Amino acid sequence: MKTYLTASLLALVGTAQAHITLEQPEAPAGSSYRAVFKVGHGCEGGAATKEIVVTLPEGLGGAKPMPKPGWTLATQRRPLKVPSESHGKPVTDELAEVRWTANGEANHLPDAWYDEFILRVTLPAEPGELAFAVRQVCTQGEWHWAELPTAANPRPRAPAVRLKVTPARADAHVH
Repeated sequence: MKTYLTASLLALVGTAQAHITLEQPEAPAGSSYRAVFKVGHGCEGGAATKEIVVTLPEGLGGAKPMPKPGWTLATQRRPLKVPSESHGKPVTDELAEVRWTANGEANHLPDAWYDEFILRVTLPAEPGELAFAVRQVCTQGEWHWAELPTAANPRPRAPAVRLKVTPARADAHVH
């Protein structure tokens, strides 16, 4: 019983470390994906969240953020290494960063509350893993969820938000 309880507590501690997560942590290559970033708490000391900044990995097509009532939405773009074409139009850049900023204290996300920040993307055609860096700015302090596991640090304190891109399904319609 004692071993079972210890294992259960360790599992909960591991889960608690992933403070910003994706609603769906896996999706097929080449598919349209709705990235729902779940924010489950504020910063240390119970500070409310006032800004979420998501840095997108390269290679996501047609990324579009969802506006959030009470929050200002801002984006930054970066040039593509290899320009492409979409619906007959040249595509020379891609979304690099999305920033949601609360419009005043009344719109801050309290530490005790939960919320979601959403964007839509088309995933790369090749399977693999994508990592999103997320900066959570609070009324006091901030978290930069950007660390990747290494052999020396398999469980980082502030892990990046990771998405597993699985092989494409044969019946998938890519748009």
